[in-house]
Amino acid sequence: MADGEAVIHEVPYYAQWESAGLVREIIEGAVHAEDDPRWGESGARTPEEYAFWSWRLCGVACLRMALDYWWGVAPAAVALAGELVEAGAYVRDGDRLAGLVHEPFAGYVRQRWGLAAQTRAELPAAEAAAEVARGRLAMVSVHPAIRDPRGPEPERRGGHLVLVVGATGTGLVIHNPSGFAGESQDYAHVPWRRFERFSAGRGIVLGPPAQGLQ
Repeated sequence: MADGEAVIHEVPYYAQWESAGLVREIIEGAVHAEDDPRWGESGARTPEEYAFWSWRLCGVACLRMALDYWWGVAPAAVALAGELVEAGAYVRDGDRLAGLVHEPFAGYVRQRWGLAAQTRAELPAAEAAAEVARGRLAMVSVHPAIRDPRGPEPERRGGHLVLVVGATGTGLVIHNPSGFAGESQDYAHVPWRRFERFSAGRGIVLGPPAQGLQ
């Protein structure tokens, strides 16, 4: 942002696991996802169904944040995932899942929830910051290791979605659905250069219903 100007939207945070405080333990294997004591809040019918989806809900978590921010509602995560399967944004084949497919996802968001949504094949950090300054939010594809600033360089980029909720003169501010509690979950500041090392440079821009995206 120019001259160090900061823009940060007050967006509610949701992890892709119901117990945000257990994300580190689940990712590191100390706790199994199906043992999350809050699994039933996800809308899953069984702990096993919850465990399957929880590792794949980063895009759903970003959508829940946006819906809560603009509409004040956050539908159950697995219920939303089911709707996205029907919309073609997830393609499930047994225990395999392809997605999130950006174009069907954006169409679902527009038709089902009335928000502006536009896919961007090119969405570098600077453009994500510009969208935030326009009052929008940006779902950006990054490597999941972005959660740990002390970790090694990723071998690839992308594979995980975070929600850009702000920008400062020194970097982006993100809500990370698989971030660690107290470290990299909500309002996590990621310096420009570090973000670019993890970012695939593509994503989906979300906006309020009255705002067209150009």
